[in-house]
Amino acid sequence: MLELDKVQAGYGNKLAIKDVSLKVEDGEIITLIGANGAGKSTTLMTICNVVECRAGTIKFQDKEIHRMAPDAIVKMGLCQVPEGRHIFPQLSVKENLDMGAFLRNDKEAIKKDMDYVYSLFPILYKRRHQDGGNLSGGEQQMLAMSRALMAKPKLLLLDEPSMGLAPLVIRQIFEIIKQINKENNTTIFLVEQNANQALHIADRGYVMENGRITLSGPAQELLANTDIQKAYLGI
Repeated sequence: MLELDKVQAGYGNKLAIKDVSLKVEDGEIITLIGANGAGKSTTLMTICNVVECRAGTIKFQDKEIHRMAPDAIVKMGLCQVPEGRHIFPQLSVKENLDMGAFLRNDKEAIKKDMDYVYSLFPILYKRRHQDGGNLSGGEQQMLAMSRALMAKPKLLLLDEPSMGLAPLVIRQIFEIIKQINKENNTTIFLVEQNANQALHIADRGYVMENGRITLSGPAQELLANTDIQKAYLGI
């Protein structure tokens, strides 16, 4: 579904990711783990062409997308939930969800999808008339994920969904990620510093260090890798 081949990107004169190659297959949950500043978020931003791809190629469903406008990439079915959530704080929960469906015109399907996200996150239905800025951090993360789902993505990019959340909320978020993948047939590319949680729900994983992919494999193998345990799992 998604393929990066020797991708380079960065800011100013500095490369943040160097010769990154990875694949995401249809129906998978893939996770990219690594320390803070390793280049994980830049990888996602480059996929969406928010950060320019300076070298290499990015293909989504066999079509090159690294020169396409970000909104055209969303229309193709690739949507990102950015680090820090970035909801519209002065819009209501429902208005935020409406914004997620901005590029769609299938009204009946939009209503059905809104009912679906309310079923995933019942608290959002209760808060649907409240401003997004008045929600808790966990509720804002739920809203950011739901807003992305309203775009009807084939591939959902999640950037640090557990950041700043309480452990109980983190467990709930990861359970919902698995549910979205299985029930909604949505492929998921998850960037996450919480390597333990991410690898437990992923099919495969990649490890990034200093802007390069240094290790990859089935998630269970990475969980059992002693170097990964020492560096990222606190074992």
